[in-house]
Amino acid sequence: MGWNSWDCYGTTVTEAEVLANAEFMAAHLLRHGWDTIVVDIDWADPTARAHGYNESAPLVLDEYGRVQPDPVRFPSAAGGAGFGPLAEHIHVLGLKFGIHIMRGIPRIAVDRDLPVRGAVATAAGIADPANACEWNPHYVGLDHRAPGAAAYYRSIAEQYARWGVDFIKADDMLWPYQAAEIEALAAAIEAAQRQIALSLSPGRDLSAAHLEHLRAHATMWRICDDLWDRWDDVEANFARLARWAPLAGPDGWPDADMLPLGRIGIRAERGEPREGALTLAERRTLVTLWVMARSPLMIGGDLPTSAPETIALFTNDEVLEILRDSTGNRELLRERDLVIWAAERGDTRWAAVFNTADHAREVPFDTRSLGLGPAPAAVMDVWVAASVPVHAVNEQSDAARSVAPGSSVVRISLEPHGCVLLRA
Repeated sequence: MGWNSWDCYGTTVTEAEVLANAEFMAAHLLRHGWDTIVVDIDWADPTARAHGYNESAPLVLDEYGRVQPDPVRFPSAAGGAGFGPLAEHIHVLGLKFGIHIMRGIPRIAVDRDLPVRGAVATAAGIADPANACEWNPHYVGLDHRAPGAAAYYRSIAEQYARWGVDFIKADDMLWPYQAAEIEALAAAIEAAQRQIALSLSPGRDLSAAHLEHLRAHATMWRICDDLWDRWDDVEANFARLARWAPLAGPDGWPDADMLPLGRIGIRAERGEPREGALTLAERRTLVTLWVMARSPLMIGGDLPTSAPETIALFTNDEVLEILRDSTGNRELLRERDLVIWAAERGDTRWAAVFNTADHAREVPFDTRSLGLGPAPAAVMDVWVAASVPVHAVNEQSDAARSVAPGSSVVRISLEPHGCVLLRA
């Protein structure tokens, strides 16, 4: 549970903006479980701009071809300090610090044929230009048959550990599936003298055939391409999460991507400054689905300037309890425009009912169909902390049209693209 700079600042985030979000998280969200601050892509590019990447960017490198924070945007990195001072500041706030990295090695390190720390090798000798990133022009892959390729990954992992990095988002790993790169980076992080979580991206067309390999080498992995504040993006993840949620657990966490909620697009890759295009009902649906599927949660909006009603979505402890402490998380039904999810903990049962239609509706549900049992003693609407009436059913009951005798019924009102989250 954390914050990532991508949705609001793209490639251009500054140290001051990172610290502003960290301080907001420490003051308002840490007690609810949010504890990680992540600096996303291109923090080494002094020419970074909104809406895209710069060809031939003059990335800041050290003498071993390892990217360093741009000291203009990150003043505390001056003099070779790297992200160490910023990580220390964030740790003092009680938070964890994360960074985005790209698979492989910078092209300019290869062009300069810089030496590899810890090996008798150079950047040109370990590079695989044929395995380059298709969307970011700054990097090429590593040839892991070459002596020195593993040493390069070890050298960057050692540097990140020395800086105090707790979380690495490694990009361009999953489409196509880069097994050798994943294994080499995971081994380098394992050898570093610090516990570092590894998140793999971007997740486009990711097959569950890779599950055991992912569990063996990563903490979490994306299951979709970048998700933005569009209902179509949210709706597409219903099917993906139905496939992946039953596989989530301490061995590894399928990741449905960042929450594009709050003030986004400030200097981002996509769009202009906005409070997100999703309606409040759609935002609640997004958070509910991610929580019911136990996906990692990374807020994409600038926290200090986001609307209070958006921040409130991140502070409902009754909702977040499902993320932290539930099992059996699964889709029960998806028919036409209705989707039902269930989760449990001991005798507690949760049911999330989603309306993917463009119009509002009121629907009677057999409580057994919601996974709540035939006659729950009480049902609570978790988002609004209000009781939901439960009615017994008999043959004369008008509610019995979709509910069998001997069970009970709840009537649920659903907004367009909205949801209700129930606990019994």
